[in-house]
Amino acid sequence: MTLSTRAPRIRTVAQRDARFGQLLLAPTLLIVLVVVVVPILWTVVLAFQDLRLIDLRRRGLFGSFTLDNIIGILTSPGFWTALRTTLLFSIVGTVASIGVGLIAALALRRTFRGRTFVRASMLLPYVAPVVAVTFVWQTMLNPQFGIVNAVGTDLLGWDDPVAFLSQRSAPVSVFGVEVEVPVALLTVMAFETWRYFPFAFLFLTARIAALPGDLEEAAVMDGATVSQRFRYVVFPQLLPTIALLAVLRFIFTFNEFDDIYLLTGGAAGTEVVSVRVYDLLTARGDVGAASAQALVLALVLVVLLGLYFRFVGRPGEEP
Repeated sequence: MTLSTRAPRIRTVAQRDARFGQLLLAPTLLIVLVVVVVPILWTVVLAFQDLRLIDLRRRGLFGSFTLDNIIGILTSPGFWTALRTTLLFSIVGTVASIGVGLIAALALRRTFRGRTFVRASMLLPYVAPVVAVTFVWQTMLNPQFGIVNAVGTDLLGWDDPVAFLSQRSAPVSVFGVEVEVPVALLTVMAFETWRYFPFAFLFLTARIAALPGDLEEAAVMDGATVSQRFRYVVFPQLLPTIALLAVLRFIFTFNEFDDIYLLTGGAAGTEVVSVRVYDLLTARGDVGAASAQALVLALVLVVLLGLYFRFVGRPGEEP
């Protein structure tokens, strides 16, 4: 009786390289699965359960599923108010931070003595700890001993100090018409712009440094002014980078939590959806409602980004 032996399978070089690449990717995929995918799936499961924080360990992962959390969120006026605040905060914060970053990048475009130091100092708001910078802003804007109110009342003629972080709104006369201005919300928007304009500054500075000088030299030879060179030569080349920045900054600002919570705690008309999720989880211990609200927030962000890529984003453009 003879035993047949099977010849060992011979792999090609491409197959061996592909298998080695899969082995290298396996740890990264495992980390992404554990850190990202599993928590997302768990949040989705919890969003459809009537679950309190105190009951989480006793009831386990799977329980009775319900749509009450989703219905409660969609019928809650507080959620829609927070969502409007989030959208306004995200749009203004994104546009302002990119605009200030663009101005700073253009201002520091030419070589001068000390330019490296000035560029490095531009990064301080972005790299400084958020707890430290929020404390500095709270001190500066304090209505009793803050430097901003001291300058305003002593030099600018303010009648009374302004509680920038705790005053919901204040009447402002515009051409004889009184308009209610959201003081606290504008303050956190200003903080957002100041803290994150270096992010746009870095991207735009790198892109400006890579711009070919021939086009601008030709525009100068043709008699183009500074504004015309920026509008027709420089700005079109920066548009792909600005589009990428707009997407990234909108995502980050839409999910912003720590800046607003440390400055105002979500009070005085600054409650965004992320702060509302945190309050539901910590103050009320409602895990199901907090998960449902986080899920709705993620879906809203996906829809907005889908609309952006559908009507604004252009395939084939490289940042």
